[in-house]
Amino acid sequence: MRPRTSPLSRRRLLGLGAAAAAGAALSACGGPAPRKEGGGDASLRLLTPIFDRADGQKLLTSLLADFKKDHPGVTVQVDYTEYGKLNEKLATSIVGGQPYDVMLMGVGWIPPFVEKGVLADLGTSQSELDRLYNPRVVQPGIYEGRTYARPILLDTRIGIYRKDILAEAGIDAPPKDLTELKEMGKELTVREGGKLTRAGVDILSNDLRQTYLPLMWAHGADLFADGKPVFDSAEAVDALQWMVDVIRTEKIEDYGFTQKGAVVAPLVQGRAAMMVGHNDMWRQVSESAPELIAEDKIAGFMLNQQRPALFQGGTLATLSAKTRYPEQAKALVEFLSGEKVSPQAAEQRGNIPAVLSAADSDYVRNNKLVSFAVDNLDHAFSEGGVPTWLEIREEFKPALESALLGKSSPADALRGLAEKAEAIIAKGA
Repeated sequence: MRPRTSPLSRRRLLGLGAAAAAGAALSACGGPAPRKEGGGDASLRLLTPIFDRADGQKLLTSLLADFKKDHPGVTVQVDYTEYGKLNEKLATSIVGGQPYDVMLMGVGWIPPFVEKGVLADLGTSQSELDRLYNPRVVQPGIYEGRTYARPILLDTRIGIYRKDILAEAGIDAPPKDLTELKEMGKELTVREGGKLTRAGVDILSNDLRQTYLPLMWAHGADLFADGKPVFDSAEAVDALQWMVDVIRTEKIEDYGFTQKGAVVAPLVQGRAAMMVGHNDMWRQVSESAPELIAEDKIAGFMLNQQRPALFQGGTLATLSAKTRYPEQAKALVEFLSGEKVSPQAAEQRGNIPAVLSAADSDYVRNNKLVSFAVDNLDHAFSEGGVPTWLEIREEFKPALESALLGKSSPADALRGLAEKAEAIIAKGA
C-alpha cells in the first residue's frame, strides 16, 4: 500500500499552479467502488467533454435513450463541457463533495485522480479489454495493475502532407524520417521579398507539447523512467533541437506564422506543405476545402527517426469511487465505451473509435487520416505516467517556447523543465 498522499486541493487537481483552494482530505489510492447491493433506480450525473456541440448533444441524447431501455429506472443528468474547462469542472465537483458518478477524462489523467482516491477500480482485467480494444488503447486506463478507465475514442498527432504541393516540386513520397522531413521542408518553403508565404513544415498550429512529444519519442527518448523525468536526455535534446532548427536555423517556418486555434490551418490554405497535426484535420478540410479530399490531396505520414512514433490521446470513461450507485454507474461506463457508442462518439468529433470492431468501418476507411492512425497504433505513445503529470505538463510550453525563441538552448530548456518536474514530484500529488 502506498503512503497516504496529501489532502486534495483544487490547485493540485487543476495542476495549474494557482493558489490552493480549501481541500477535502480523501483517501489516497483508487479502490473498488463502494459496495451497494442491487441495481434498481438511480439518478446519475455524467460529465463529458466530447459531446459539447449541438450535434453532439443531440447524438448523446439519442444514445442515452437506448441506455434507458435496458435500465428503465436510471436517469442520467448530463453536464456538457469542453476539454479546456474539464479539469476545473472535475476539481470543483470533487472538492465540493459532489463528484460526478461517471466522468470522461483524457489520457494521462488516470494516475493523478487514482492517487487522490477519486476513481473506482472497474474490476475488469486487461486481457478482457484487449479483446475489445487495441492493447495500446487499453494501457492508459490501467494504473498499477488495476483498470480505472475504459477508452471511448482516440486522437493522434501525426505527420500530414499535401500531395499536390509535393508533386509540384517533383517529390512523389512523404519523408521517411525526420532528417528527410527537414530537408524537404527547406525545399518546399516559399518566401516572397523575405516574407514567408508557405511553410515547408508547420509545427506551430498544433499544441506545442503535443508536437514535441511525438518528435521526442521518435528520437528514442521517453518522459519518465522509474517515476523520474528523463525528458532532458540527449535524445530529447535532439528532438527539441530539430524544432529549433525548423524555426531558427533553417527558417522553414516563422514563429507567429500560425498558432494553435487558428480557424483554418495553413496546410488547408496551401500556406504549408506538411505539418505535425491532429487527425481531425480531415474534418477541418472536409468543411473548409472539400475539394482537397475529393481530389485525394491530403494524406498522413509517420514521424520516424530512431523509431516510428505517433502521439495518442483520447477520452476514457471512469467511475467515481464516491458514487451512491456503483452498479448503475459502471453499466453507464461500459455503455459509453462499448461498440454502440464508441464509433458514433468518434465520428461526430472526427476522431478514432476505440473499439476494434470499428477499425474497418466505412467511416474509418473513408477518413484517410483516421485510417492511417488506426493502421499505425502499434507505434503509439501516450503522455503521463506519474501522479503529478497534470501539473508537470503545464511547464512544457514555456520551456519549449524559450528554446524556440532563442532565449535558452534546447539542453538548458529541458534541464530546467526536468528540475521543475522533479520538484513537483517531490512535493507530491
